Amino acid sequence: MTAPVSFAPTPRRSLPHADPRHALAHHFLIEEAAILDAHDYDGWLELLTADIRYRMPVRVTLSRADRDDDRPGMDHFDENWYSLAKRVARLNTEHAWTEDPPSRIRHIVTNVRTFPNDEGLELEVESSLLLFRSRGDMRPAELVCALRIDRLRDVDGETRLASRLILAEESVLRTQNLAIFL
Repeated sequence: MTAPVSFAPTPRRSLPHADPRHALAHHFLIEEAAILDAHDYDGWLELLTADIRYRMPVRVTLSRADRDDDRPGMDHFDENWYSLAKRVARLNTEHAWTEDPPSRIRHIVTNVRTFPNDEGLELEVESSLLLFRSRGDMRPAELVCALRIDRLRDVDGETRLASRLILAEESVLRTQNLAIFL
């Protein structure tokens, strides 16, 4: 069972923007966004580690006295490399009806904060995501706003995404489906 996630902005100090590790993390996130916006999902898979965990817990609205705002075991998705590769393979077929016609998407990534981990082998990166999505001519455009907490790892000299926790700012998502990647 997955432990509850409690997130409040941390008082810890992030790396300065001039730090090369922050520049590397920021560059990675911007390039990843461009790959996703171009629907290059095979290219996106290449950015992931073999042990990736890609998770978006269901959040609930609670009083201030309650610290945990998700429910253990309740996720919009909790995926690994295999399940992500299967989703990508399906998107590359004519059977991906949720994406026919394909969504017009734009990942707007901002407020990037980078933290080294204790061992110095990975970077923890917090970023704010605003996803714009438009499908067809009849539906209104959708927005998904979320905090992403990523772990980036160096694999043979290349930066790779080792985990992503997506904390949506809404308890009830106003998107038709989650057939896209955040």
